Amino acid sequence: MRKVLCLSILAALPLVASGCRANSPSDSAPDSRPDSRPDTRTDAIVSSDPASVPAAATAPQTQPAHPAKDLRPLLICFGDSLTAGPGTDPGQSYPDYLQTDLDRLHYRYRVDNEGVSGNTTKDGVERLPDVLSLHPEVVVVEFGGNDGLRGLPIEDSRANLDQIVGTLKRAGIKVALAGITLPPDYGADYVRQFDQTYTLLAQKYRVPMLPFLLKNVYGVPGMMQRDDIHATARGNQVVARNVIPIVLPLLSR
Repeated sequence: MRKVLCLSILAALPLVASGCRANSPSDSAPDSRPDSRPDTRTDAIVSSDPASVPAAATAPQTQPAHPAKDLRPLLICFGDSLTAGPGTDPGQSYPDYLQTDLDRLHYRYRVDNEGVSGNTTKDGVERLPDVLSLHPEVVVVEFGGNDGLRGLPIEDSRANLDQIVGTLKRAGIKVALAGITLPPDYGADYVRQFDQTYTLLAQKYRVPMLPFLLKNVYGVPGMMQRDDIHATARGNQVVARNVIPIVLPLLSR
């Protein structure tokens, strides 16, 4: 599911941060707000009601088959725009490529994109009931960039992320944590504390962590959109490969 809000930031920031809201679906406009992708979680059920047809007109017929229910364990990518994938076509977010990679490696999991552009850690806390209701086996948590861009207090962001990870863990869900960083002009002390948040939570809850989601993507030609914030389709393929090492230890075949 892809939902989109708006957050303006400068395109020339020397480092990337997550979650800019946007108003145009193309790569060329940083403020894109693409339509949400179709929600594929609900299985369509085809049924017929022979009782509604007059007996004389009723002929023997084969009942249409019900589509097979997807019984694969659910892996949710839970985050902001870096997860949602604005500015790329449907099927080109990093969760989409993660699904492709897991299929290729013969891991039978269904990947669900629960990224919403513009979300802060507080928004993540508010959306926790929705994620829990889906009964995932694994959740990749990616939040914090919008908090940093807005200069929100580190202690608040840290408490929100703690609540997200802690709530998922207490529900018996396996968690992986994906981090991000901020431009240096936010101040060395603020950036240092911001970065430490992911390390401290990974240690506290003993969860695998990716320090920088956009490793080998940010600053690489062709990997970032013109806003210099969101990955292109090619970039999202690399992001998926970055995420693979932190999720594989949580999966079973």
